[in-house]
Amino acid sequence: MPKENKKKLFCEISPLTYKISWARLCLLRNIKDFSGKEQFAKEKSIAKLPVSLYKHKSLIRRGLGNINMDLQENKALNLAIAAPKVNGVIIKPGETFSFWKLVGKPSAKSGYREGLTIKSGAPSSGTGGGMCQFTNLLHWLALHSPLDITERNHHNGLDLFPDYGRQVPFGCGTSILYNYLDYRLKNNTENIFQIIVYTDQTHLCGELLSNAALPLAYHIQETDREFIKADGVWRRRNKVYRNIVDKRSGKTVSRELISQANAKVCYDESFMPQ
Repeated sequence: MPKENKKKLFCEISPLTYKISWARLCLLRNIKDFSGKEQFAKEKSIAKLPVSLYKHKSLIRRGLGNINMDLQENKALNLAIAAPKVNGVIIKPGETFSFWKLVGKPSAKSGYREGLTIKSGAPSSGTGGGMCQFTNLLHWLALHSPLDITERNHHNGLDLFPDYGRQVPFGCGTSILYNYLDYRLKNNTENIFQIIVYTDQTHLCGELLSNAALPLAYHIQETDREFIKADGVWRRRNKVYRNIVDKRSGKTVSRELISQANAKVCYDESFMPQ
């Protein structure tokens, strides 16, 4: 007997039902935030805090298999619009950093263009696309700090794009969608933190600063990295650990498994690292 077609979710029926579902989730998020007790970071400062904890920059225009490079150019513009909305933000003790609270809705009216997005586990495009690169950078900075990551979403089961000058281990990315898929950090320490982020001609650049030096250092380590083929399907596997080290003694305080991937490779094997 032929297999029955899988029943579509309400959001998959049509573009209209997708918009209705999205609007509902946004409304629920707003109600939760309004009725909750979270104190969101809003203050920004041009002056930098004195202690630089970690710096990183990521290439904006990347060759990703057969992806339309026009989407990459639009992503560059989208990131340039969004970066100043976060740049200089201060995260005080007890405050929560919310990406969407600061950036707001990416719309054509605000100057955003069609960029690369992920929809239903596959590459797509949408207004403001490419913003995941922004939260990827923020997440990488946060992993090198004591800030608590309270919300992070990711397509862990799919390796959608080939590596292109990869500097960050696979599995350390993020997924966002205004506004119900957010990226959030909570400052549960006594320190004050600041995020500096900006774009230049080629890179998205970021720096995490603090008002005082930290007693601990944070190191990210990838292990068990491999590509394997089973039942005709290539899969990418790895483990990513965060080692927390006491600066004074040099001893490892803790070792945390922060990501473990077993992702289906969605591109041609010729693009896989040798």
